[in-house]
Amino acid sequence: MKKIILIFTAFLMLFSVKTQAQKHDTEKNNYVVLTKKIPQLQPILITAEELKKEDGHHFGDFQVIVCGQTVKGLINLEEMKKFTHRAEKAGVELKACGFSLKKFGVDPEKIPSEMEIVENGILYDFQLQKKGYFSIEL
Repeated sequence: MKKIILIFTAFLMLFSVKTQAQKHDTEKNNYVVLTKKIPQLQPILITAEELKKEDGHHFGDFQVIVCGQTVKGLINLEEMKKFTHRAEKAGVELKACGFSLKKFGVDPEKIPSEMEIVENGILYDFQLQKKGYFSIEL
C-alpha cells in the first residue's frame, strides 16, 4: 500500500513539473507604456524592438497609450508617420486616450488612422496591468 501511494505521489509530482514547464513555454511577456510626451515614442519603440529580440517567442503584446495635453500633437501627421511606421514594423500598437482628446479639443478624425482610441487611457492601462502586463508611465 505504501508503494502505491509513493508511486502515485511521484507520478503527480512529475506531471505537475511537466505542466509548469509547458505553461512557461507558452507564456508571453506583454507590455504597456503610458506616455504624456510624443518625443518619448522614439525611445519607447527602440525599447520594444530590443525586448522583441530579447524575449524571442515569449514576446507578446506591446501597447503605448498617449495621454494628456500632448494628444494635440497627434494631428501632426507628418511627424507621427515616422512613429506609426516604426510601431507597425515592431508590432507595437499605438493608442490615444479619448478622455484627453475630448479635454483638449482634438478631433479624433484627425489623428493617424493607425492609432486606436481608447475611452480612458489611465483606466485602460490599469485593465492591462490586471491582466498581467508589465507597465510603466513616462
